Amino acid sequence: MRRDVMAAAAAMLLVGAAQPAQERVVTGDGVVEGRIAGLPARTRIDPAAPAMPLIDLTLAERAGLKLTGKWGISIGYKVGTVGVMTRTQVVEADLGAGPGKRRVGWANRPFAPGVDVSVGPGALPEPIVRFQLHAPRPGEATTIFKAIHDTGPFGLFGDFSATFARIDVGGAPMRLRFDPYHPRTLATAGAAVRLAQAYDGALSGEARPTEIFFGVERPVRDLTLRHAFALGALSIDRLGARTADFGTTGTIRDGDAPVAAADPDEIVVTAKGKKRDMRRDTLSLGADQLRHCSSIVFDKKAQVIRLSCGG
Repeated sequence: MRRDVMAAAAAMLLVGAAQPAQERVVTGDGVVEGRIAGLPARTRIDPAAPAMPLIDLTLAERAGLKLTGKWGISIGYKVGTVGVMTRTQVVEADLGAGPGKRRVGWANRPFAPGVDVSVGPGALPEPIVRFQLHAPRPGEATTIFKAIHDTGPFGLFGDFSATFARIDVGGAPMRLRFDPYHPRTLATAGAAVRLAQAYDGALSGEARPTEIFFGVERPVRDLTLRHAFALGALSIDRLGARTADFGTTGTIRDGDAPVAAADPDEIVVTAKGKKRDMRRDTLSLGADQLRHCSSIVFDKKAQVIRLSCGG
């Protein structure tokens, strides 16, 4: 009788051990040891990265992935005016939770330097992915955002986009990206125009080349908001404005000159003419703001993102 009880208890333990993890906790620099096509791969889980694992070209070559010929689906990403085309292939991939078949992509430039693979929380099997930035502090508040995906026409083949939070600026939705591995909070030009209109913003300083993703640099100026933009417990009054990405900042008051120079190759954001597509307007929270936050939690089942921050 005692053996039967012990056997039943052991079986229950085995069943419990076989249950998939419900939460992945990502700490530090987000790097875990993974494998791509059987090869070791330093894999960064990045809240700003797409759900499709993006691997370094060197690793793709070592793994013998199909670099030429008719190999299937090609996925393009846009960083402002610069397009980056990725080749893709289904391979055996381990993102730190066990191997499985999945589609990966690679380009002639890495998504982020210093790692073999960059991948967003949407690719992980766990329903909850928690980015633990540091220990919680007294007085923190948690803000809940609706999670949105920008899969575009590729949604039929899988989720290749990053996961964004939805916020409202000036009565219209805007995408919010969480980007702790870049130092500064940045807004695309269209997002900067809307923030400046809603919170009385002005540009200043010279445009400085700033790396966004894939090693692509875009011109960025300082945007100061006279009335701070409240985002949960965060209060944002200074950020970077990407001056010519998905619109221009030519309509924002310039604190250094009476008229701001606009890029003639870009669409100037005005109140007249063809209505601008605001779906690409994006605010990216960098390390300068996220240092006030202890965690970013992606809850896939609830389709929300929870951000816990102090003032």
